[in-house]
Amino acid sequence: MTLKQIIESYDPTAPLNTASTIPASWYVNSDVADLELKTVFARCWQVAGRVEQLRKPGQFITCEVAGEPLVIVRDNDDVVRAFFNVCRHHAAAVMTEPEGETTQLRCPYHGWTYSLSGDLKSAPDLGGVSNFDRMSMGLVPVEIRFWKAWVLVKIDTRAVPTPDIPELDVNGLHWLERRRYIVECNWKVFVDNYLDGGYHVPHLHKDLDAALDYSEYQIEIGERFCLQWSPYRGGGRALYYWIYPNYMINRYPRAMDTNVVVPRGLDRTEVIFDFYFSDVSDEAREQNLTSIEMSEQIQNEDLAICKSVQRGLGSRAYAAGRLSARREAGEHLFHRLLYADLRSSV
Repeated sequence: MTLKQIIESYDPTAPLNTASTIPASWYVNSDVADLELKTVFARCWQVAGRVEQLRKPGQFITCEVAGEPLVIVRDNDDVVRAFFNVCRHHAAAVMTEPEGETTQLRCPYHGWTYSLSGDLKSAPDLGGVSNFDRMSMGLVPVEIRFWKAWVLVKIDTRAVPTPDIPELDVNGLHWLERRRYIVECNWKVFVDNYLDGGYHVPHLHKDLDAALDYSEYQIEIGERFCLQWSPYRGGGRALYYWIYPNYMINRYPRAMDTNVVVPRGLDRTEVIFDFYFSDVSDEAREQNLTSIEMSEQIQNEDLAICKSVQRGLGSRAYAAGRLSARREAGEHLFHRLLYADLRSSV
């Protein structure tokens, strides 16, 4: 089948009660994976870091979006800017640390140096070069904006709305720790698992099931996001936000964690967790770490099942599955948005 035929083998017009999942080929075909980077990830706003990491001039963070290395920095005019983290000389990464504080952006390869505003300041040993326009050799900029507690970037220039989930309240929460996990599956398998409306929770996550009221689990669909929520047995609600295509925010009464889902290959995904708590004092540290360990247990359970799913997707016995009309409205939304992005470019 051609790539266009693979994409068009999914029917996005089917209502939830008759819909099937996207085809198995979407999870195991390298051409689909390449197209996703060029469309889904390049065109959507992506979380690059936290606003608090860029409070002072000279503070910077680096990240990768759609396979592209980026650097975000607050300049001396107190403006936060984003650039491709690619030296204009021989393409090496200019900034190599995940975050830090600096007075200039200096490439470690040949010493080309840029201001915090991205302008080329110094290019050693190029004094005799003809037709060299220093003004045009600055770092290439990337679109950037702030949203709630996060810094967003987008490498494609076409207009896409920023997330709009007004219920989300992040006030009073403080970042504590980051953890990274490698999942042996296509990135979409992890997202599907998140969006199944708690369908797998009673079967896979016994401790989480004990904390939630599964019978009252609710799903609310937005234009480009999904909110799943349940009463929390300790009081209040557990809120699970998914923002297309790859960002999750899990909000509990006194804590929150966020997940960035990053494709690292056709059947390999990195999930980056950031943990926030209302109290990050030394006195609360043991309790907070216990909460993180409980989250890690759930994550490990998901790692195993996602690996199993990825293996099954490559089987001749499986082509596509049906969706639960009660539970999987979020997954249905994900697949339809994905189809729209991919279909626009084939």
